[in-house]
Amino acid sequence: MKNIGFLSFGHWNPSPHSQTRTASDTLLQSIDLAVAAEELGADGAYFRVHHFARQLASPFPLLAAVGARTSRIEIGTGVIDMRYENPLYMAEDAGAADLISGGRLQLGISRGSPEQVVDGFRYFGYEPEGGDHAAMARQHTEVFLDVLSGKGFAEPSPRPMFPNPPGLLRIEPHSEGLRERIWWGAGSRATAEWTAQQGMNLMSSTLLTEDTGVPFHQLQAEQIQRFRDAWKAAGHEREPRVSVSRSVFPIVSDLDRAYFGRESASSDQVGIIDGGTARFGKTYAGEPDQLVRDLAEDEAIAAADTLLLTVPNQLGVDYNAHVIESLLTHVAPGLGWR
Repeated sequence: MKNIGFLSFGHWNPSPHSQTRTASDTLLQSIDLAVAAEELGADGAYFRVHHFARQLASPFPLLAAVGARTSRIEIGTGVIDMRYENPLYMAEDAGAADLISGGRLQLGISRGSPEQVVDGFRYFGYEPEGGDHAAMARQHTEVFLDVLSGKGFAEPSPRPMFPNPPGLLRIEPHSEGLRERIWWGAGSRATAEWTAQQGMNLMSSTLLTEDTGVPFHQLQAEQIQRFRDAWKAAGHEREPRVSVSRSVFPIVSDLDRAYFGRESASSDQVGIIDGGTARFGKTYAGEPDQLVRDLAEDEAIAAADTLLLTVPNQLGVDYNAHVIESLLTHVAPGLGWR
């Protein structure tokens, strides 16, 4: 068995060819797709977070709405840019969304990805010490993880508006167990090891910010193994979780072929992100039998417990539900995932 969910970047565009022409379209269709995915038997609904872009941004209203409309699937992010976050306010939002969903939140967080604007976090009021924005993201994360533990830290007023429990006060609402459902989006092998040391689950996407010359899935499988080794060395008691993201399109109709037929020749790519070399994974597209053979050779998917399918949300809810159903019905059984 493997957990299978979708990951939406939440694009919208006023183009007449887009099914999501406004922010409202994207938000409401994201909820509808999560409901459809649950009905189809998928395991998760995950959403990207990007600021200053025509994409999903502040995630917690959406996560709470999805939680209220569904009852079983996991609900998460991939990923929240911690450079922009007030970790205390974020802990309140996360606790509320998790309680609304009945404890189904799976929050992916990270340093973030290339931005639409220069140092966008500065507009949100955050100035990294010494200009080290990656360190600032980790500092915000440290505070966030600490307050999720539920320990009291704030001195109560001697004349409160309402009676306080004894001792120092904690962030409310507190959701028990949420701390163990935080994932870090790691873009390198070294960052995966750091993730394990912090006791966070590993979220690895369709690119890594390094390249050793081996195929992407093998480099990612090495990253996962390093994460597991570091987790064991750190002495954590629970078993960690690992997710990978892939673009997978079973071709079972003429419309599938029109949209993604040319992607059957896709291959890994090497490029530059933020001034450094990065390796990008390929798109998987083809007839179901061929996809079963191709995906069986993906070492990183085999090593992960969770697969997130990146979906083209601008093609609308019905088509994306069709993609999810096609994979669950025509591909997953052949790989022993269902």
